[in-house]
Amino acid sequence: QVQLVESGGGLVQTGGSLRLSCAASGRTFGNYAMGWFRQAPGKEREFVASISWTGDTTYIASVKGRFTISRDNAKNTLYLQMNSLKPEDTAVYYCAGRTARNYNSDPRNYDYWGQGTQVTVSS
Repeated sequence: QVQLVESGGGLVQTGGSLRLSCAASGRTFGNYAMGWFRQAPGKEREFVASISWTGDTTYIASVKGRFTISRDNAKNTLYLQMNSLKPEDTAVYYCAGRTARNYNSDPRNYDYWGQGTQVTVSS
């Protein structure tokens, strides 16, 4: 059984930083792409960042230069380093895994999802 478990969310002030982690079990994701999505209250789930099996990355424009997605294949863990946080970054953040190798921004192309972790940025 595949499980993705996020951690690292919390409450932070504007300009602060958080590092999200996503621990995978039941499947080795080193050969597959993974991604981060977020969903704010009353809004649709939104793509944040994705990383291919070779480490290539892509980001939504609003987080470029502030967020960094990375992976540690030895630990089967995905990360999202978030710096210079803004109130509009407030959302539940979800980790997702694909059964394909290339990064992708469409949530319909992800097969596995975590339960989410809350990130709240106060102004």
